[in-house]
Amino acid sequence: MIKILRISSLALLLTVPRLQAAHAFFGCDAVANKVALVETTGEVRWEYPAMHPQDCWILPDGNFLFCYRDGAIILNPKRENVWEYKAAAKSEVHSCQPLPNGGVMLVENGSSRILELDNAGKIIKEIKLTPAPRVSTHDQFRGARKTKEGHYVICFKGEHKVVELDEKGSVLREIPVPGDVHAAISLPDGHLLVTCGDGHKVVELDKELKVVWEVNENDIPGNPLRLMDGAQRLPNGNTLFCNYLGHGHVKQQPQVFELTRDKKVVWEFADHEHFSSINKIQVLDVRGDVTKGEILR
Repeated sequence: MIKILRISSLALLLTVPRLQAAHAFFGCDAVANKVALVETTGEVRWEYPAMHPQDCWILPDGNFLFCYRDGAIILNPKRENVWEYKAAAKSEVHSCQPLPNGGVMLVENGSSRILELDNAGKIIKEIKLTPAPRVSTHDQFRGARKTKEGHYVICFKGEHKVVELDEKGSVLREIPVPGDVHAAISLPDGHLLVTCGDGHKVVELDKELKVVWEVNENDIPGNPLRLMDGAQRLPNGNTLFCNYLGHGHVKQQPQVFELTRDKKVVWEFADHEHFSSINKIQVLDVRGDVTKGEILR
């Protein structure tokens, strides 16, 4: 359970319609180059500059973990550096995840590898990945997660597929998806929730990889899917989505929205004064220990 940062329960006052719920969250803005903590009042309580941040977490001790183009870092609420990893030359980092042992897992584009690091920043495990030669460094990988079973679920962005590997790096399955995949989230029922980037689509796949739910580009009136990036399944069955607006759509529509199973929007976040485009968030009103995979995102 997140133990610090007590968040106000006041309703978030936005000028967007259909506001029925509000969430405090920690999020990445890869266009404005920062991470930020937002309260339910809409107030930006904490922020920090970062070059193209792509993944972010608040840890059980209240520290902030996030990755940015050139590495990953943990800061305390005073913005003091607690831990840092700097990427290899000509490499990029677009995903990170806290681990139960106090370390961090990340995937490094360019050097093409999964890394697990201890709480001193030392590499304790490395698994080489094999992207297609035609894919640029920037487009190799996006979202990556280590599952409770010890498997790795990696988004091969430029190859439009999700790859699941075992703990030693052997490929268990390759799943083609309709777009440059940015997130693949393993759900408790064994389903896989996939955001398809500029495919303007979201799909949920069952254990047999059949589509059991999907959201298409124009399913939400007045809020077309742009580059679909971060997502978080909530305990009530709704799903939060980050609609990345950085490819020519800044200030045009909500940056984050919560969707019911029947595709009704129950919450939107649109703060175009403080944010350009929000690409990943962790909402703070969901109980769970992020180091144990209890918050699904």
